[in-house]
Amino acid sequence: MQRSSKNSIRTTQNTASKALPQCLPSPHALWEIIAAQSTPLRLDRLLVLLGLGRCCRHKLEEILSSLLAQGRLLRLRGGMWLAAERLPQITGRFTALRDGGGFVTPSRTQIGNAGHFHPLGGRIHISPGQTGAAWHQDVVRVALTPGVGHGCSQEGSIVKVLERGLREIPAIADQRRDHMLFCRPADSRLPIRFRVELAQTAPQPGTLLRLEPLKPLAPDLWTARILAEYGREDDVIVQEELVKCNHEVPRDFPNDVLDEVTRLPRALLPEDFQHREDLRTLGLVTIDDADARDLDDAIHVQERRGGGWLLRVAIADVSHYVRPRGAGHAGALDREALNRGNSWYFPHSVEPMLPQALCHGLCSLDSGEDRLAVLVEIPFSATGVPDKPRFALAVVRCAARLSYDDVKACLLDKSPTAIEHLRQHNPRGDEILTMLTQALALSAKLRTLRRQRGSLDFDLPETSCRLDAKGRVIWLGVRERNDAHRLIEECMIAVNEAVARHLSAADLPFLYRVHPKPDTDRLKSLHDALVALGLNHVHQAHHTRSSKEIMHTALAAAHGTPREDIINRLCLRAMPQARYQPANEGHYGLASQAYCHFTSPIRRYADLLTHRALKASLGMNCGSFPAGQQLLRIADILSRRERATMNCEREMDRRLGCLALLPCVGKHFCGLISGIMPFGIFVALSEMPVEGMIRVEDLGRDRYDFDARSMRLAGMRTGVTWSIGQRLEVVLVDVDLGRLEIRLRPLKLPKSLRDTTFLRTRREKGRAMPPGRRQVRQGRH
Repeated sequence: MQRSSKNSIRTTQNTASKALPQCLPSPHALWEIIAAQSTPLRLDRLLVLLGLGRCCRHKLEEILSSLLAQGRLLRLRGGMWLAAERLPQITGRFTALRDGGGFVTPSRTQIGNAGHFHPLGGRIHISPGQTGAAWHQDVVRVALTPGVGHGCSQEGSIVKVLERGLREIPAIADQRRDHMLFCRPADSRLPIRFRVELAQTAPQPGTLLRLEPLKPLAPDLWTARILAEYGREDDVIVQEELVKCNHEVPRDFPNDVLDEVTRLPRALLPEDFQHREDLRTLGLVTIDDADARDLDDAIHVQERRGGGWLLRVAIADVSHYVRPRGAGHAGALDREALNRGNSWYFPHSVEPMLPQALCHGLCSLDSGEDRLAVLVEIPFSATGVPDKPRFALAVVRCAARLSYDDVKACLLDKSPTAIEHLRQHNPRGDEILTMLTQALALSAKLRTLRRQRGSLDFDLPETSCRLDAKGRVIWLGVRERNDAHRLIEECMIAVNEAVARHLSAADLPFLYRVHPKPDTDRLKSLHDALVALGLNHVHQAHHTRSSKEIMHTALAAAHGTPREDIINRLCLRAMPQARYQPANEGHYGLASQAYCHFTSPIRRYADLLTHRALKASLGMNCGSFPAGQQLLRIADILSRRERATMNCEREMDRRLGCLALLPCVGKHFCGLISGIMPFGIFVALSEMPVEGMIRVEDLGRDRYDFDARSMRLAGMRTGVTWSIGQRLEVVLVDVDLGRLEIRLRPLKLPKSLRDTTFLRTRREKGRAMPPGRRQVRQGRH
């Protein structure tokens, strides 16, 4: 009876509450009220200001959320509401992260109405929940909010999407309902799903599709139509298509480019031989990967009387065919080559900078074919010191096309079978073998001199894979590098330096390949990481030797050890990325005073520009070439395209690793800890060039102290440490192809971590952390 009475009282109170006359403002009126305030408002303060009861809280939140979605209001940390126009705003491109947040890279400098200034180039951190309706790569307007994001980044909130960056989106067919197909983006950074109306046939679940978004049905659901269907998600070719879509890799050539190609000759014309040296009898050879198709360099080395060598390098004369606009040339080929920047290589395909008629035909230095080339001739002393180079236009006919494996088998392995095969299949076989022996001797001298002047050599592994008949990865490994690769590298470095010195002396505008010296902070982090790996002699030499000497010491100590790859990558990460620019600052990694790219004009636009500058220095007309601000803009374009290409390669390698490990869930692997972060540790597997992560919650029942300086996690109760370079056995727990995540766990934990139930004491709560350290709670990122 008593309970019934209480229920009756509660019901009466609720009814009375609903009956209270409440006057909710319209969205616009609510915005005007908030915009008129000088400070942000909490929801409770807003209810008081509007004279509303707490029963209106939910309805008011709905109106606020709609204004937030329109970008008219912002919700700051702590639940504070503010009109977006009261904060400085800038535009930029949004880069999404897989945690739901991201960064915006400003497109220009702006000063907001609050007088705040944001410098051009500084990224703005966008927290999860502050991205609005933005997708990865969208052009957005951002309000700069109080607070700091990652590191020293400015915090911001996206208020409006100005332009969709992705007009075509790769997606995976998920499930079918009647005549509707629901798809999820292949890129987990996109927080949306798609609904496609089906015709007669429907793609099978797991099929990769290319979709065109049409219109929104809800914030996280859009309609779309299918543009292309590629196949199973676990097919390497399908994954290549996915990476190309994700990075908007250029594919088909425009019609005006193809039209210009059709007007080019199919073979050399009689007038092409004018003013060119005929070197068709010279025993030039190309040395490339066995599956290479664009052969843009050939070499010939001969011994000089009195000692030393004469190096001749013939580079495909692409600039003869690809001309800038003007003087009767349409310039479509040149425009498209600049737009692409370089060729884009994938495990089983390539998106070339030039159409196939050029890169695989007219410009490729195929053996037995007459081709136009630019000759660089450099005399070297017996110690490898270069003398004055000579440059000329030439017609060449390569005597042989060799692979790195061919050269290794003949020169390094001294294989009788390989030597006999070369003699039988090439009438100049003995001459070629003699020439290669001289080339190997010269390259050894050049490499020694480079090391003596301080050049750094990083033998980083290049991923290689084998597939089964269905396109699935059955083996993942690395391409072997040997002295055959280094032979060609040394010759090309010598040519690039010779051309850069010549053009610099001629005072002509061209693009240097510049590699700046690493800054102090990066070198300090590298030093700490090397000491953490146990290279104590690096620590002892830190104050008495240069950074380059320390790197040399570390690379030499790691050579041939299991930690070689980790130390190579640590040293590489410590250095800034090389770039193109008209001003010479030298090349730190190669220890070169002047360096440029000249030897690969089929696959790099920067090399094509250098060819035009060289021809101009020789008094030849190959059309106009850029200078001043135009050259600066081109340098920026080419550097950005190069970075985009590298990002493609990294993502493709990651996808290959995921594909190779998909059938291996539950299996055991050996590896080395290659990185330490507060949320977990990264492990490089020994069996294949793949890196996975062990989350901190999988490291046993303890709280960890993260020391960024010594690159380790230390258990605060158990004392168990996880350090970079540490060897351990792991089990593969999960492979998420959508998120490109490979999750590992230690195969066996120390007994103290298995048995300990960790309770935080008051003393530990108040414990002050040393500089550079963070407490990491078990189970929290």
